[in-house]
Amino acid sequence: MLNFHYSIPTEIFFGKNQIEVLGTEIKKYGSKVLLTYGGGSIKKTGLYDKIVQILKDQNIEFRELGGIDPNPRIDSVREGIQICKDSGIDFILAVGGGSTIDCSKAIAAGYFYDGDPWDLVIGKATIKKALPLGTVLTIAATGSEMDSAAVITNPETNQKLVFGHPAMAPEFSILDPTYTFTVPAKQTAAGVVDIMSHTFESYFTRTKGAYLPDRLAEAILKTCINYGQLAVTEPENYEARANLMWASSLAINGLLGYGKDAIWSVHPIEHELSAYYDITHGIGLAILTPPWMEYVLDDERVDKFVEYGVNVWDIDQNQDKYAIAHEAIDKTKQYFASLGMPLTLKEVGIGEDNLEKMAKAAVDHNNGTVGNFKPLSYEDVLNIYKKAL
Repeated sequence: MLNFHYSIPTEIFFGKNQIEVLGTEIKKYGSKVLLTYGGGSIKKTGLYDKIVQILKDQNIEFRELGGIDPNPRIDSVREGIQICKDSGIDFILAVGGGSTIDCSKAIAAGYFYDGDPWDLVIGKATIKKALPLGTVLTIAATGSEMDSAAVITNPETNQKLVFGHPAMAPEFSILDPTYTFTVPAKQTAAGVVDIMSHTFESYFTRTKGAYLPDRLAEAILKTCINYGQLAVTEPENYEARANLMWASSLAINGLLGYGKDAIWSVHPIEHELSAYYDITHGIGLAILTPPWMEYVLDDERVDKFVEYGVNVWDIDQNQDKYAIAHEAIDKTKQYFASLGMPLTLKEVGIGEDNLEKMAKAAVDHNNGTVGNFKPLSYEDVLNIYKKAL
């Protein structure tokens, strides 16, 4: 294992009715709130009314920014920053999934920057501080409720980029699994794939001796495999929803990467799909992950795939290494299919038109190569896209 600095500062309130702490927690940080949310599902479920009543009961002033898109856009960030500055906002409350939370993190950071917030995303300007924010999570997927990063899209430049700063981590997150009961099956399935992909990014590394992080990662993968289909077919199964919600947070809060050298591979490749075609992130990951696995499998990396196959999929280890590796990849693909995920780009209407542009953008946005389990050049990324057709 490598040296590391452990810091996961977000306070978690997990379980039924934890919304009761919301007013008290907000008042630790501010009294004028920007309430952010997405397409309006929280109004249909009654969660919006419950939160508004809590804010009113606590005499907390608030403004709203609704309609935040999946793959949140820089225009929403700009709008949110302006509301905060015009209204003297001192706290942001994000209610929803990763898109709403990521947009809110960008607003929080952009509040203290006088230029265009896109400068912060592309690294042209430096983040120094951010408004405090909290979250009420409504979907298990991105893990943004417990990390300090955000992914923002700029449709004008066809860019979808990750940026972050310790100040962007939520002060607290309320994780009530019952709020995920109404998430549609397709979104639930895409969320499961996203959790698994976050775990893969930290699991498939060449760091030696990281026994404990690898076993933690395998536990999260097995949790997703055990409960993913159940959550899709029985949306109000509390046990399934609870385990997936906690897996979502643990997969990306830093825990799995401590002691390892993990530069992500599949996410940067998928971000180009989302930037060009605005597809659901988890669907893109389901399409790209098996071709990536097949492409990077070689003599230097086969043992890791054997470890994955034996420990996660319970494949008989008394056979050829490559047989185990290929079976593990096949089982991964079959599992994604069982969740109802498409497995090819053509299934979501993506052809060869922009593959070269996306491959070039992926390597350009990552200093010339993507990932470090097997560093991927432009030609490598392009070949993976083609394998995914």
